[in-house]
Amino acid sequence: MLPDSRMLRVAARQAAACAERMRLPLRTRVWQGAAGELAGAGTGVSMDFQDHRPYFPGDDPRHINWQAYARTGQYTMKLYREEVRPSVDILFDASPSMFLTPEKAQRSAELLHFVFECAQRAGAGLSIHLLRAAMARAIEPSAVAALRWVDELPAADAPPNILPDLHPIHFRSNGLRILISDLLFTGDPAAPLRALGQGHGSGIILCPFAPEEAAPDWAGPCDFLDVESGCREARQIDAGVLRRYRTAYDAHFQLWKEQTRRFRTPMARIACTGPLETALATGALPAGTLETGT
Repeated sequence: MLPDSRMLRVAARQAAACAERMRLPLRTRVWQGAAGELAGAGTGVSMDFQDHRPYFPGDDPRHINWQAYARTGQYTMKLYREEVRPSVDILFDASPSMFLTPEKAQRSAELLHFVFECAQRAGAGLSIHLLRAAMARAIEPSAVAALRWVDELPAADAPPNILPDLHPIHFRSNGLRILISDLLFTGDPAAPLRALGQGHGSGIILCPFAPEEAAPDWAGPCDFLDVESGCREARQIDAGVLRRYRTAYDAHFQLWKEQTRRFRTPMARIACTGPLETALATGALPAGTLETGT
């Protein structure tokens, strides 16, 4: 089920409360970009002294090191670390499996609004893409702020469980890319992980999961609905079938775990049960995908 207006209001409220205590790991990175709040890799006009260099005609005389001139008779310039505006790209998986149950739909919406809120509070330059199969639709951040991003969900025109193609997305250089997805795709994770790192960027994955998919208790005759395709299938479930499912499920996420380590992309699995703050504190903080606020 897609999040309704009530669910989105609750999600936004929970996200804002959590953003008071946790934030994106932006302050641990060195940024390049336009003027903003966080330390950058160039020089500028912040109060953080970085180095000095000889004076050149046209330099701002306010930055001359007059104490050094008194000692040496040579004009030198004080250099300061610039303050920059970080770039954050949010990639939200809008596959039907993200809304498998009301609890998972709620948690998926909460994660989107939480990351959005954190980026807004950091003064980040923000872009948002909704992913569905091979489609990636850019939406305005105002659609999330106004709780109407569900109206922007792209229609799928390809098999819904294939890996999303992130390479056509124009990522800003040196940015932070945050993929919110349950990762229930077929295929090698290397392609999307490689795309998250293009242009000297870095990625983070927040992966919501529901008990119904992680540890199902199916038994006997069951009627299965493929939420991606809409197809139904009757199956007789015994202990062997359930064991094979769990083995395949665990192997799938073990592969993602190995590949995220290879590409140095922190990944946190976020439970869809309990309060958002608890789920983030137990899943995201230990994985390094978030940090505590001040």
